[in-house]
Amino acid sequence: MKATGKTVLEILTSLPEDRTVPFNKLHDVIVENLPKGFEPAISYGGLGYVVPHALYPEGYHCKPSEPLPFAGIASQKHSINFYHMGIYADPKLLDWFVSEYHKHSKQKLDMGKSCVRFKKLNQIPYDLVGELMIKMSIEKWIAIYESNLRK
Repeated sequence: MKATGKTVLEILTSLPEDRTVPFNKLHDVIVENLPKGFEPAISYGGLGYVVPHALYPEGYHCKPSEPLPFAGIASQKHSINFYHMGIYADPKLLDWFVSEYHKHSKQKLDMGKSCVRFKKLNQIPYDLVGELMIKMSIEKWIAIYESNLRK
C-alpha cells in the first residue's frame, strides 16, 4: 500500500489505484494552503512539506542533511496518514484541531502525537486539513521548533 519514489511526482504517481485520488487530493489541499516558504519534498523517504535548507540551513537536528520537517502524508497498509508537527508542538493548535475535527468528519478521530490516520478514504476532511495548514507560518514553526529543541 505504500507509495514509493525518489521525487514528489514519483510518489504521487506510484500509489495503489484506490489511493491515487484521495492521496493526490490531500496533497493538493496541503500545497494550496501551505504558507510561504514551506515546500513539498522527499522527507525521510516519504512525501513531506519542509523548511528548505535555503531558509533553515541547520536542517533537522536528528539528521541535519534533511530539511526541517513540518508536515507529511503517507500511504500505509490500512490508512492514509497525515503528519503535522505543529499539532505535536503547539498545544493550542492541537486543541483547536481536536475540537474542530468532529465538525468536518463523522469518523472518530484516530490520532497519534502528530499523526492523523484516515481509514475511510472517502471521508477525509480536506477543508479541515487546509485550515490547519494556514495556521502556522514558517517563522512561527521555526521559533516553536527551536524553543522545544532548547528544552
